[in-house]
Amino acid sequence: MQISTTQNPNPVDDARLAEILANPGFGQFFTDHMFTVEWTPEQGWHDARIEPYGPLTMDPATAVLHYAQETFEGMKAYRHEDGSIWDFRPEENAARMVRSSKRLAFPELPIEEFVQAVDALVEIDQRWVPDAAGEKSLYLRPFMIATEVFLGVRPAQHVTFMVIASPAGAYFKGGVKPVTLWLTEEYTRAGRGGMGAAKTGGNYASSLVAQQEATAHGCDQVVFLDGQDGKYVEELGGMNMYFVFDDGSIVTPATGTILEGITRSSIIELAGKLGHQVEERRFSIDEWREGVESGRIVEIFACGTAAVVTPVGALKWEGGEVAAPASTELTMKVRSALVDIQYGRAEDTFGWMHRIV
Repeated sequence: MQISTTQNPNPVDDARLAEILANPGFGQFFTDHMFTVEWTPEQGWHDARIEPYGPLTMDPATAVLHYAQETFEGMKAYRHEDGSIWDFRPEENAARMVRSSKRLAFPELPIEEFVQAVDALVEIDQRWVPDAAGEKSLYLRPFMIATEVFLGVRPAQHVTFMVIASPAGAYFKGGVKPVTLWLTEEYTRAGRGGMGAAKTGGNYASSLVAQQEATAHGCDQVVFLDGQDGKYVEELGGMNMYFVFDDGSIVTPATGTILEGITRSSIIELAGKLGHQVEERRFSIDEWREGVESGRIVEIFACGTAAVVTPVGALKWEGGEVAAPASTELTMKVRSALVDIQYGRAEDTFGWMHRIV
């Protein structure tokens, strides 16, 4: 892919950038540039470019605004102690976007070109990658949208893929702490044959009302059950789940309608290397309740790009509650092992890290 570059004539000055990187928050500030490439049936992927970050001009009839044909990814770039910059398993994000594209009737962006696009943006905006102190990173958001101007229910014939980047601070201010979960018994995230395994904005939009329900009950996140039987645990609003048993085995839900997280698959490998048998299977809400009450389930944790790994506390629902398991030992062990690889503090024996700069 041939990428043209137009430098931002008014980049953020060094003093202001230092202020931003000292306390970046999440998703509040954006780097000086963005990457764009477009697709049409006649030209394929073309006009790849890096240009100054700025607003998009869109016709009111642009397809994505009406039919939600859209996919995205979430990933991070990390600065190691020697100043080099790396990201974590970018080819896996690229492969997942290919799967999402198939489900959303999009053209597929080749894996190597996805990785090239991310690398190019991080390289030109490398000064925006914070140092590792406090688990800071550069959050990367590749996304694909239907940009054909038309009204009609069919796959768009003009598609735009972009990458933007935003410095991110630690997900947990003041240290990692258990999240309290609300079990929604009214809303489901996805059904058989639906878009649950695709990373598309509609899945997150549909979760918001359930998240409001969770917040109203004093909980941090919402737990979704399967749409068919209404009894099998799927995932949280934005994280996958793991259940640790007293014999050291680990179960993570698998129903065919959940998003296959990159962090999730990495933990399966990592936990196996640490000597734990990890099983992907259907996991009922009753098994959760009974397992905690009997003491068979000794830890529960969740994972995702933003939070990495977080212990799970109490589970609440209308008229009931299950207390948090007492231990977080394995949770924190897995978390430390993964974060140390990402920031270059431990040997990457899995070959997960990809050097950009």
